[in-house]
Amino acid sequence: MPKPIKKAVLPVAGLGTRFLPVTKSVPKELLPIVDTPLVQYAIDEARAAGIEEFIFVNGRSKGAIEDYFDHAWELQSLLKERGKDSELEALTALMPGPGKTAFIRQQEPLGLGHAVWCAKSYIGDEPFAVMLVDDLVVSDTPCLAQMIEVYNETGGNVVAVENVPREHTNRYGVLDIGETRGNRVEVKGLVEKPAPEDAPSTLSIIGRYILLPEVMSHLDAHETGAGGEIQLTDAMAKMLGDKPFHGLQFEGIRYDCGSKLGFLHANIALAMARPEFTDGLLPLLKDAVAKAEKP
Repeated sequence: MPKPIKKAVLPVAGLGTRFLPVTKSVPKELLPIVDTPLVQYAIDEARAAGIEEFIFVNGRSKGAIEDYFDHAWELQSLLKERGKDSELEALTALMPGPGKTAFIRQQEPLGLGHAVWCAKSYIGDEPFAVMLVDDLVVSDTPCLAQMIEVYNETGGNVVAVENVPREHTNRYGVLDIGETRGNRVEVKGLVEKPAPEDAPSTLSIIGRYILLPEVMSHLDAHETGAGGEIQLTDAMAKMLGDKPFHGLQFEGIRYDCGSKLGFLHANIALAMARPEFTDGLLPLLKDAVAKAEKP
């Protein structure tokens, strides 16, 4: 049995420029999907998969994320005084326990590989997960739990993948695939953001990874790749052949909340999935569509 996955790295240092002006003062990761911040969905998914420690790689403007995962004594006291016990319980249940979160600074925006490398001292010699908050995955079994199931069977590295339109391969790390067993594929090669005509497949990595600690030694070199950044995909490619490496075509729906359209899609879909909103929201959506279709 391989070592258990108990730590997750969450790179949250990005400036969120696609969502300006709101991200001038509010971290993108705290933008709500209905009534819950994006980062909370990632934490809930991780905890449901057995993750116990959370390492946030943040930037100088992201202090609000650290505050979010701390006690808000004034608010909690007010809720207690007013007898709002269910709200108080829900609020305190959001937080990982004492000593279960760490916040470290990525001082320069040098890429995802660099952000993961910043967590090196916290990872040590343990395998770990990486979760990109922008990717919200809704599924009956949490995406990360599906990946850990594969990891427990195969060991090695595991990435979550999905097919994307060929014209979009230049946005992702793309797999060169080997043997396929059900929804699990062997990874023979990795290419970061290939042009559509050069992509070895359309199976692309989304924001969920399970990685062996050896990846850190490859990131130590700080070699730059696509876009002049230190690419995590390049470091992962250097581990091919040494340890098992698989891609999982996960069960569930992924919302790309790093784009405005994907963010809106997630809000509508998750609101419609909640009974308290369905009856009221459906006629509003129908009315909005009818107005948009008028000549």
